[in-house]
Amino acid sequence: MTTETRSTCPYCGVGCGVVIEAQAGQITGVRGDPDHPANFGRLCTKGSTLHLTAAPEVTRQTRLLQPMQRAARGTALQPLDWDAALDSAAERFARVIAAHGPDAVGFYLSGQLLTEDYYVFNKLAKGLIGTNNLDTNSRLCMSSAVAGYKQTLGADAPPACYDDLKHAGCLFIVGSNTAWAHPILFRRIEDAKRANPALQIVVVDPRRTDTCEIADLHVALQPGTDVMLFHGMLHLMLREGWTQPGYIAAHTSGFDELAALVRDCTPEAVAQICGITQDALAQATRLFATSPATLSLYCMGMNQSSSGTAKNAALINLHLATAQIGRPGAGPFSLTGQPNAMGGREVGGLSNLLPAHRDMANAAHRAEVAAFWGVDSIPALPGKSAIEMFQAAADGEIRALWIACTNPAQSMPDQAMVRRALERTEFVVVQEAFAGTATCAFADLLLPATTWGEKEGTVTNSERRISRVRAAVPPSGAARHDWHIAADFARRLAGRLGRGAALFPYQTPESVWNEHRETTRGRDLDITGMDYAMLEAAPQQWPLPAGATQGRPRLYEDGRFATADGRARFAATPYRPVAEPRDGRFPFSLNTGRLRDQWHGMSRTGTLGRLFGHVPEPVVQMHAQDMVRHQLADGDLVYVTSRRGSIVLPVAASADLGATQAFIAMHWGPEYLGGRSSTGTALAGVNALTTPQHCPISKQPELKHTPVKILKAELPWSLLAMAWLPDGEALRVRTQLRTLVEALPFVSCVPFGAAGTGTGRTGVLLRAAAHEAPDGSLLAQIEQLLGLSGLDTLRYTDPRRGQRRAVRLQRDGAAAHVVGVLLAGDTRAEAWIRALLQDQLPAQDFGRQLLSFQAKAPAGVQSRGKVVCSCFGVSESAIRDKLAQCSGSGEQRLAALQGALQCGTNCGSCVPELKRMVRATEVAA
Repeated sequence: MTTETRSTCPYCGVGCGVVIEAQAGQITGVRGDPDHPANFGRLCTKGSTLHLTAAPEVTRQTRLLQPMQRAARGTALQPLDWDAALDSAAERFARVIAAHGPDAVGFYLSGQLLTEDYYVFNKLAKGLIGTNNLDTNSRLCMSSAVAGYKQTLGADAPPACYDDLKHAGCLFIVGSNTAWAHPILFRRIEDAKRANPALQIVVVDPRRTDTCEIADLHVALQPGTDVMLFHGMLHLMLREGWTQPGYIAAHTSGFDELAALVRDCTPEAVAQICGITQDALAQATRLFATSPATLSLYCMGMNQSSSGTAKNAALINLHLATAQIGRPGAGPFSLTGQPNAMGGREVGGLSNLLPAHRDMANAAHRAEVAAFWGVDSIPALPGKSAIEMFQAAADGEIRALWIACTNPAQSMPDQAMVRRALERTEFVVVQEAFAGTATCAFADLLLPATTWGEKEGTVTNSERRISRVRAAVPPSGAARHDWHIAADFARRLAGRLGRGAALFPYQTPESVWNEHRETTRGRDLDITGMDYAMLEAAPQQWPLPAGATQGRPRLYEDGRFATADGRARFAATPYRPVAEPRDGRFPFSLNTGRLRDQWHGMSRTGTLGRLFGHVPEPVVQMHAQDMVRHQLADGDLVYVTSRRGSIVLPVAASADLGATQAFIAMHWGPEYLGGRSSTGTALAGVNALTTPQHCPISKQPELKHTPVKILKAELPWSLLAMAWLPDGEALRVRTQLRTLVEALPFVSCVPFGAAGTGTGRTGVLLRAAAHEAPDGSLLAQIEQLLGLSGLDTLRYTDPRRGQRRAVRLQRDGAAAHVVGVLLAGDTRAEAWIRALLQDQLPAQDFGRQLLSFQAKAPAGVQSRGKVVCSCFGVSESAIRDKLAQCSGSGEQRLAALQGALQCGTNCGSCVPELKRMVRATEVAA
């Protein structure tokens, strides 16, 4: 019998509702919940494939299913039971605390934990142990937004809601590729534009992303210059009389100081520093200030900066100066990056916070929490933020680390420092659902946690809406809920510390949530009027205090803010350039960001080959003129080097970037991209390059700008190997291949698949390069793993020249298809042989050509190109072919395209790209 369970998507902060279908204890399907107010039934490419990531064959290959420990560093993991695992952890932590004090331990958590998980960990660290060394990967994501809201409005509370999109006259999107990072919210932006063609949309971003496809104005400013832009806009608003002096006088403070600061931010100065035209500045300012309602949407481009707090505050200044806040369609709306970064902030899940938006630095707040928890005190010493915590571990100050539901060996900047920290820390616990993350390799103790489809609790999305997360199936293997692991460990540790035995009485997630709820009484996020029963009926927005029947969709409608005097505060912070500017040695600005179909370190999305169709392999993108200047062609391998490290990967020209800019997707960590330098140092993915320089207030690192140099890599020997594999083996084989070739200078190993065809087939693609051909035994091992060692494989070998070919065909009636291939040495035939394999084209007529060096494809062999529509597997070439047959206006051509191929008619994530292709075809015609 099939059961259906309503829950919430575990990806971005939009907080989409899902309906999970399950049968016999296995998740079999997922669809959008039509009654959930975040998405009304829509799901993006990632959300709509969630059930495939929970398939039994994926679980068997990727999940951590029982506690595991290492007797010593570098040794193999061995299984043990839960009692032994938690007793061991409690004993080791107690020993460190006794010898070195409570601040010798640290906890690093995740915005993907549930609110209940967060709450227990926060109480464990700050209440039981007595250390504020608890931080989360939200520090890399949302801490600048938190600091900006608090500095200006008095509380970490986004004042707007999704419904405001319908009421806005101007959308001001800054540092957010909403189309890819928050796809379902972007669908609502598209709806708003259709319903109100007069809606003006401004996108401020150094890159021309898919979000720009809907923009009336794209302001392509230089990286890191947002504060100067906003100050320049205020300068113009004052000059043109577009501010609202009455509102400023009645509801704010500090405006005179800010007005004096922006006096020198003239259009000429702004244009020069930001790299934009004065006309673009004037147009953006007019649209923002004169619109009947302006809603700003912003994300990582604002937050991940050494001026992150200043950027957030400077934008909020514009809303306050023009009274664009506290009414429908108006306000500064920070888009949350992770599914529950907001919930983590609510319970105090950062090293400078306490439950219910209390501040660690406030003695009264510390006393309130201590009294509520029933402990003597909360330590006054500020805890270490994420970067500070790992630096302290690298320095030997922190001796035990507990890492839950996050992957710092992939996601943290300055990976050389992070790896020193993990190697030097005496005891590392990793609490994780997936066994293959890079951080797991450093763990002394691995604890299996439940994940989506198995968890119970709550999350809060970007618009302050709390949703239930519900279990559709039992936990996999011996996995336990994160809050339960933390509480069980805490009770065992309390016994060894001789205090706090009664602090963790929880038996259900609801009991944890009820305690959290009580901490909010009288606070700005008061949820004492909510309970699980209310959330079972429908998601709810905070605040919702006792006696209220529904939450408040908008804040500050009465003009009173969450400050001591009720007035919002203007922040007069001068513009400062990026922490590490470009120079002659490092002439390129490296930006990082999301891909459309991937999520974070890809521990979940990376299990599905079909989600690699749109961007199949790691690349660094550059402006075409920069490539010509450096004598680079698409596909050439390059060294990308910063002051902290170097990686090797292919280069590709991109029209989305300005000159001297480069882009690498944030997802490409050591699980997929690597190799070893000439000194033997392991290359650790994109964050081997990024800087730990951070905002002094929010402590958020500048992941959006790192100066790098890009030079051609002279690695003459190359390898391409790929094969279709059984679903139950592909992910395991990929991991084995990645480990097997890690000593080569360049390695990229990714899954691939067939999009839009149910579960599809799964394959593995390995690409490598070296100064000279490796030993033939290595290639033989690769062939064996890819099923290329049997008698049904055609082969050619020339060891003297480092050349090797292996092609396996599989008969299907009269036809034969390539199912596996290895090209070593000369890989010029890659393009057409790869097309034969991946697109399953007939290959029976090519005979010895399959073992040849020819670069030109035989007649009849044409690659489908990348997959544009992941839902239906529609390729770039199919779209171009169809568009060549379409006529009429752009809208008519798009409609004809969708009618014929269905692309863009399911989740809609590919619609911006389809529109761009339609427009390009019109221009060509």
